[in-house]
Amino acid sequence: MFWTLFFLAHLLLGGAFVVFGIRNIKGIPGLASFLAGRKVAQPQAAASFGVGLQIVGGALTVLAPFVPFAGVLGGLALIVFLVLATLLFHPFWEFSGEEQKPHVQSFIMNSGLTGAFLLVIAYAL
Repeated sequence: MFWTLFFLAHLLLGGAFVVFGIRNIKGIPGLASFLAGRKVAQPQAAASFGVGLQIVGGALTVLAPFVPFAGVLGGLALIVFLVLATLLFHPFWEFSGEEQKPHVQSFIMNSGLTGAFLLVIAYAL
């Protein structure tokens, strides 16, 4: 039973990032434009890097029950992605009132997902 739940957890957690990353490929120009507005150097490369982290990190997380250290690499990749996404796209401290609420929610969600990836890493060690 443990291994079934362990596999399903990795499949759902990593698979969601693979799906979102693939969907974000089409959105790279828009992401790059947003990042340019935030004064990020080489916004096209940064957007592509972020989408790559989503896809590769998600795939490694899915493979973690079967491939040694895939959980460590996938978890680290997605923690980096979540921290960067939160800082660049959801800086709730830059907003106030109603405009701040969705950014606070995204911050909390990304914090929880970071905790989930710390668990993925812990089980891989």
